[in-house]
Amino acid sequence: MIHISSADIVQITLWVLIGFSVITWGIIFFKSWTIWSIGLRNRGYDKAFWAAPDLAAASSLEHSASALGRIAGAGFGVLKDVRSNASRMLEWSGDIESILERSLRQQISRERKDLEQGLSMLASIGSTSPFVGLFGTVWGIMHALQDIGQAKSASLDVVAGPIGEALVATAIGIAAAIPAVLAYNFFVRRIKLCEADLEYFATDFLNLAVKSGLKANGGE
Repeated sequence: MIHISSADIVQITLWVLIGFSVITWGIIFFKSWTIWSIGLRNRGYDKAFWAAPDLAAASSLEHSASALGRIAGAGFGVLKDVRSNASRMLEWSGDIESILERSLRQQISRERKDLEQGLSMLASIGSTSPFVGLFGTVWGIMHALQDIGQAKSASLDVVAGPIGEALVATAIGIAAAIPAVLAYNFFVRRIKLCEADLEYFATDFLNLAVKSGLKANGGE
């Protein structure tokens, strides 16, 4: 049977907190690159889209490489389907403009879910790390008190080691929590700004489709 001492508990707590810190910085670097890459591709697609002479030319652009492109692709898919026999299906019944708006918003929701990946982990680490560190601290102090009872002395050489480990657990817990909380808040704001850009583009796409004769074409 494996015996785990009080000192081992503190050590395990320290390694758990170090693991939290590694995960946090991994998510920070990955999300930073992801958001930068998404912004770069969106700007490229937005420039190409508005440089196109009409919707027909814009529909031939590559849609899968950017979030804006996938939103436009969803819109073009609706425009294609409502002009075919698929418009007779229950899914495509009703006002065509409403169907297009619903499809665009559904795609925006999917893009938002992709952008939010990893944020729940940052939030969990930011909220639990201080408590994990506090647990290690309390356990380390209990270990120090046990050493004092066994040695029947409260000298510095008896309590310095266990209490030092306990304080390190608190420090690492706080050190793991602060970057996670700051990164979470930063990425939430960046995602909101990115989502706003997607909303603006979807609104412009819908208005452009309506001006281009959406209702007339859909009724043919």
